[in-house]
Amino acid sequence: MSESFDLIVIGAGPGGYVCAIRAAQLGMKVACVEKRETLGGTCLNIGCIPSKALLQSSENYDEAVHHFADHGIGVGQVSLDLARMQARKAEVVSANVKGVEFLFKKNKVTWLKGEAKFLAGNRIAVAGQEYEAKNIVIASGSESIPLRGVEVDEKRVVTSTGGLELDKVPGHLVVIGGGYIGLELGSVWRRLSAEVTVVEFLDRLVPGMDAEVGKTFERVLGKQGIKFRLKTKVTGATVADNGVTLTVEPAAGGAAEELRCDVVLLAIGRRAFTGGLNLDAAGVALDERGRVVVDNHFATNVPGVYAIGDVITGPMLAHKAEEEGVAVAEILAGQAGHVNYGAIPGVVYTWPEVAAVGETEEQLKASGRAYKVGKFPFTANGRARAMGSTDGFVKILSDKDTDRVLGAHIIGPDAGTMIAELVLAIEFGASAEDIARTSHAHPSLNEAVKEAALAVDGRPLHI
Repeated sequence: MSESFDLIVIGAGPGGYVCAIRAAQLGMKVACVEKRETLGGTCLNIGCIPSKALLQSSENYDEAVHHFADHGIGVGQVSLDLARMQARKAEVVSANVKGVEFLFKKNKVTWLKGEAKFLAGNRIAVAGQEYEAKNIVIASGSESIPLRGVEVDEKRVVTSTGGLELDKVPGHLVVIGGGYIGLELGSVWRRLSAEVTVVEFLDRLVPGMDAEVGKTFERVLGKQGIKFRLKTKVTGATVADNGVTLTVEPAAGGAAEELRCDVVLLAIGRRAFTGGLNLDAAGVALDERGRVVVDNHFATNVPGVYAIGDVITGPMLAHKAEEEGVAVAEILAGQAGHVNYGAIPGVVYTWPEVAAVGETEEQLKASGRAYKVGKFPFTANGRARAMGSTDGFVKILSDKDTDRVLGAHIIGPDAGTMIAELVLAIEFGASAEDIARTSHAHPSLNEAVKEAALAVDGRPLHI
């Protein structure tokens, strides 16, 4: 006889485990299926958390090698212990995944270990055992998108998974893809002395972000030594014992050439992962891109089956999945769960960081909406000068008539933290004037946000 639950969540990534915990808090009997030996999904195990650990370690190393002397700090000959750096990364990951396991125990969430396979709309099998639930939430996440002609072996040709596990610094790393993942991992290995070349099919980096930010980002990363081959496509890869030879050509067509390197990082995006779930047995509909089709309440076409996170439409971001996990749990409990997709920030954790929320200038122009722009450079911010991190700016876009904040874009030190103020502004429907009239501590990086808000009205104080 199968065991029954109020809710079964498939996948223990940020969306899945948060959904399970919130549902348990609301009084449901909950189980969460996870095939990994640890909870946390891609994000905690082989994505967000380990990459940030390496970004922090490599940033510290770069500071010691290149910038401590500017502060009057002499450290002698700096050496790199990559094995220890990787071990620290593993320790950070372990602490995080154990934290999720503790939360499951605290909230009485049952962990069903193994792969889930639908038997019907309300029944699944896990490791040979059948389970049924009043409701099931699919939160199975995403996987790296493959590229024809470039076969991944996670040694010479790696995805982000292999890119986090290299046991030596490559002499030359080629990154295929100029998005978040490629630029973050490219930055890690560049700081540790690798030559890094980014090959991007489009004519700009981070294509979904504001174009002005993208141009500045390219210039700043270029100063750090990263090379770019934009408007270029990769058509093949030949792997040998001593490296990889890529075949590249102009995106618009033209003569092919060879690009030799030690390691290739394939980072052209991610796609919904539903393989093995046997969704056909439940009759769950997918769209043309393999994503689960849901309505505004995360419900699929099958009664009692829902989906959240990377397997549905929208940005593939851990915090977006978390918000959806909470929302669907509250909807199932009879509450008014809701996600404001206009207030979901995106952050690239390079240095400087890049962060954005809301509309870009390009989107506003395309929609024909009248808007105002306010910008303020970090070169004019006292705290940024004291830190020695003056690259970048804050940019705020507001409605021309109402002054309501429509979008905000930051490239600069600690942008990922600074963007929170602007996310809150959009969430509460604040105007640029509201931000401009709010006292900001001095000296702080956030004063640049206030100044950008003042600049919307043409009255910045420090430029």
